[in-house]
Amino acid sequence: MCNNVNMNKRIDRYIEETAFSERFSRQMRFISGPRQSGKTTIAKSALEKAKSGVYYYNWDKREVRERYRKEVDFLAKDLLNNGDKGRKVSVCFDEIHKYPKWKNILKDYFDTYETKLNFIVTGSARLDMFNKAGDSLAGRYFLFRLNPLILAEVLGKKYENILPDKTVLKYVERNISGKKCEQKAMETLMQFSGFPEPFLRQDAVFSKGWHAEYLEKAVKEDLRDLSAIHQLQKVSDLGYLMLSKIASPLSINSLREDLELNYNTVKNYVKYLTLSYAIFEVPPYYKKGRRLVKKEKKVYFYDWVSVQGEAEKFENYVAVELKSRVDLWNSALADTYALYFLKTRGEIETDFLITRNGLPYLLLEAKYSSENIEKHHYLHSKMLEGVPYVQLVAKENVLKVEQERFFVVSASRFFA
Repeated sequence: MCNNVNMNKRIDRYIEETAFSERFSRQMRFISGPRQSGKTTIAKSALEKAKSGVYYYNWDKREVRERYRKEVDFLAKDLLNNGDKGRKVSVCFDEIHKYPKWKNILKDYFDTYETKLNFIVTGSARLDMFNKAGDSLAGRYFLFRLNPLILAEVLGKKYENILPDKTVLKYVERNISGKKCEQKAMETLMQFSGFPEPFLRQDAVFSKGWHAEYLEKAVKEDLRDLSAIHQLQKVSDLGYLMLSKIASPLSINSLREDLELNYNTVKNYVKYLTLSYAIFEVPPYYKKGRRLVKKEKKVYFYDWVSVQGEAEKFENYVAVELKSRVDLWNSALADTYALYFLKTRGEIETDFLITRNGLPYLLLEAKYSSENIEKHHYLHSKMLEGVPYVQLVAKENVLKVEQERFFVVSASRFFA
């Protein structure tokens, strides 16, 4: 029998292990990610642990913005009134990036209180979209990405369990050895998504309404404050159209024809969907001299519940699980990891490739039911100097090993 997941308490998030580590004690912590993924919850939890709960400022609220306009250094007054002028406390500025000249505000606060305050900055739209817009905050912050819940988190597994091992084979073997079936927990994630509110409620009617409005809100409420786009409904229409095109490289020309828009407009709309954290892109892996296709990217939704087709929904879920791990690894480790897919001429493809420091690390394929490894996956592994291959299936109680580096395993086992 699979274990039941205890839904009566707050789920600890792995990002808390890195974002609030003493290793990053001086710089501001920027936490970005999809709306309603839990950024405010973990920020408020960090404030409470630091006995700083009163220092949460939501810049979406008019009273916070008006207070700043009337009294630029309102923090000094709050520190004095709360008796914390001589104690280092934590402060959270939520959604400040929607305010004009927000980077200058943060720079001034940080330069004034660098040794006196720990700053947490959260936002549902991409804080990192401003990285190339100037360097006024250079050296003053670290960026962390909060993704939806993953299986190991909801099961309460230790953070160390998801980190890569010294060798990729040891990592794979650790993920398949001695684990209990966690199929029920994975199916709950598949049904309700990794967003805390619908996942914790596990109410089918509530979930239906929540997910029906999620994409529209992500686009219209976040992009409205970040750009001068006038056709936000068109961006939403594109998002809904893309829900039926998961699992294949994205064709801008095909979308252009469906929406009767020009190529550059559709390309920009895809970028806006990425900026609003509705979708994320997985680029093709390319190395000169190999028969690899490098033109079109694949896209996946953070909210996999609305994806059409059970096989496509499962692949999307696997993509979020892998992206979440890669983001966490990059925050916690000295090595640099990235997520790609692999496609060779002739239209044969392996769904995912994780690289470490630019070199192939692990090939993965998402299969809803098939346990047979197709021939081209062996060829792709050979092409990449024998990198191990893992085929993840939606069914439970699957575990097969071939040639010591080709694995077929239940996703609920591998990700638990």
